[in-house]
Amino acid sequence: MKLATYKDGSRDGQLVVVSRDLASAHYANGIATRLQQVLDDWNFLSPQLQDLYTTLNHGKARHAFAFDAAMCMAPLPRAYQWADGSAYINHVELVRKARGAELPESFYGDPLMYQGGSDDFLGPCDPAVFASTEWGIDFEAEIAVITGDVAMGTMPNEALEGVRLLMLANDWSLRNLVPAELAKGFGFFQSKPATAFSPVAVTPDELGDAWLKGKLHLTLQSTWNGRKVGLCEAGTEMTFHFGQLIAHIAKTRNVRAGSIVGSGTVSNKDWSKGYSCIAEKRAIETIEHGAPQTGFMQYGDTIRIEMKGKDGLSVFGAIDQTVSEPL
Repeated sequence: MKLATYKDGSRDGQLVVVSRDLASAHYANGIATRLQQVLDDWNFLSPQLQDLYTTLNHGKARHAFAFDAAMCMAPLPRAYQWADGSAYINHVELVRKARGAELPESFYGDPLMYQGGSDDFLGPCDPAVFASTEWGIDFEAEIAVITGDVAMGTMPNEALEGVRLLMLANDWSLRNLVPAELAKGFGFFQSKPATAFSPVAVTPDELGDAWLKGKLHLTLQSTWNGRKVGLCEAGTEMTFHFGQLIAHIAKTRNVRAGSIVGSGTVSNKDWSKGYSCIAEKRAIETIEHGAPQTGFMQYGDTIRIEMKGKDGLSVFGAIDQTVSEPL
């Protein structure tokens, strides 16, 4: 099934069920008003939502209405946890190679991960507001999952059973703030502002054989200022699958229902497939020409991130944002 959260003036919005083709929707308030409620009581509430989803897809939901992505908050507007990995080693290799750094052998066996802010996410069409373009504004096209409860010490294959929903993410980065923060030896903070998510979150069964062993085998499209800059395959070159990422978190603590886990920037070794963040494009330019040639984003720039199924239809809807000045 497909779920979204509509804006209603509150912090957590109103849960809606969305049709498979993203054409229509229906409020779920007879079952649950918020997505977190469903995640907390998944076994009881999700079958009821599935029934509504089936009715909606058959065109028999009495109070259905046209779905509008612009009305959406993030599917989970605030979460108990947002942990973002770096599951595509090619991305890490490129960025480090551009600055003349070797990739430690441990990076191939143990995923990188940082803890992001989870109290304030952006909706898929919300403006991305930054106080200065000097900060090096960059998009990052990613995949993310929302989990149920996963116990401490759970192994990767078992951790995959904790995946409840998948969605897309734009994990905004402020690249020019990164070096000073990393130099402190304590990781990202100000350089990682609020993340945006796709209009719709999708259960794994909706993805068919594209969801295989914790990887999503579809193409992630990134369109910057109307020009398609990335057509990256999300499955084949994912070094760590989502079960491994979740298990990495669960090594020393419980992972609770409503945790969001990101894949990191989707990246391919074949540079002809483009890029899912500007930093990677700049790294390639540095490797090939000795210096970056592409600048970061400016006010008024747009970014659209979308993934289409094998039927050519949008799976999650599109993240479609504009970089904006503060009011």
